[in-house]
Amino acid sequence: MRPPARYACPMIDHITLGVADFDRATAFYDTTLAPLGVRRLFDVPPEQSEGIRVTGYGDDRAWFWLAEERPANGLIHFVFQASDHAQVDAFYGAAIAAGAKDNGRPGLRPQYHPNYYAAYVLDPDGHNIEAVCHAAL
Repeated sequence: MRPPARYACPMIDHITLGVADFDRATAFYDTTLAPLGVRRLFDVPPEQSEGIRVTGYGDDRAWFWLAEERPANGLIHFVFQASDHAQVDAFYGAAIAAGAKDNGRPGLRPQYHPNYYAAYVLDPDGHNIEAVCHAAL
């Protein structure tokens, strides 16, 4: 597997993850995504979401959403892009501090490509969340 020629993801506009406990999930993602420059940008007013709590995370726009309905189950693996190895390390530390379970400490994963530097954690609902940097050491 080679790193992508371009790191933007033009095919996916946004994704929504159903969560079991909205307060727990938002506290986790508020903390875990901050080192990557991703923050909570928008809470959907309840009258616009049929009373379902929904919030969006992103950098310049919301592209990762949480909704307190129909929690996702089964294997779900989200990968957030980090700009450098320090961001991967900070993501991992923030996630563990926020209650994540370790699923792969920060480090190189040369089986994917020589510069694949990543860390993996399990979020409060058990989803595999990863931060990756494709830059050379």
